Amino acid sequence: MKAVRLEDWGYQQISLGEHAFSLEKIKQVFAHISESAAKRALARLSKKGKILSIHKGYYLIIDPQHQAKGILPPTLFINDLMKFLNRPYYVGLLSAAQMHGAAHHAPQEFYVFTNRPAMRPLQKKGVKVNFIGINKIPEDFLEERKTESGYIKISSPVLTAVDLIDFDYVVGRISRVSTVLNELAELLKPEDFNSRLLEIAKVATLQRLGYIFEHIIGQPQLAEALYSLLLGSGKKLQRIKLNSHGKAEGFPVDKKWQVIINATIEIDE
Repeated sequence: MKAVRLEDWGYQQISLGEHAFSLEKIKQVFAHISESAAKRALARLSKKGKILSIHKGYYLIIDPQHQAKGILPPTLFINDLMKFLNRPYYVGLLSAAQMHGAAHHAPQEFYVFTNRPAMRPLQKKGVKVNFIGINKIPEDFLEERKTESGYIKISSPVLTAVDLIDFDYVVGRISRVSTVLNELAELLKPEDFNSRLLEIAKVATLQRLGYIFEHIIGQPQLAEALYSLLLGSGKKLQRIKLNSHGKAEGFPVDKKWQVIINATIEIDE
């Protein structure tokens, strides 16, 4: 079969809302040609910039709109890629915040949580997908968002807030996290901070988040809801650092939240 027919099939897939395919799919659709012939056809299309291999045996179909860049936005392929890899996932951190309208600046990387073992970052054509391995995907705290190619799973606003604190070292300084939280807070409600949150969030993470709500971004209602949750849990608050990677000695302590204030936080306007 000539490559052009394979190319035509690819564009038919785009019209059906499909933006990627696997080598196994090609073997099924073009069962009358040999695997080596199929691979040669795929190689020709790849050289022409019509398709792009982003994982062994998995290809993106590069539509005319994205051929200048040579790759699709991750929102168009991440759901199908994770299905292909048989991995649970959700889009999180700054990428989720952006979808919630709270990223402040467009993130340079696309952040995806999946189960352990962690996956290597995917870097192609100037796009980087950063995979973060965790023990369990918190399905109850996920939302679905419609894209041109279907739906993707993203963290809810409250899970996004928790993850930003917990994985601040992934996205940058605590000031950057606080800047995003300042915008994300508009989507949060006091009732979001209930006992279910204690099942997925560390107490230390909630202490830092509460301190930032109260003293940095001026959200007293959210702060009090978090404080009530922590008090009601029966767990004694341990002294923790605001900047978890900084030094602890020589800094003042917020007695309410038991947070060592070892960082100066500045919110970007």
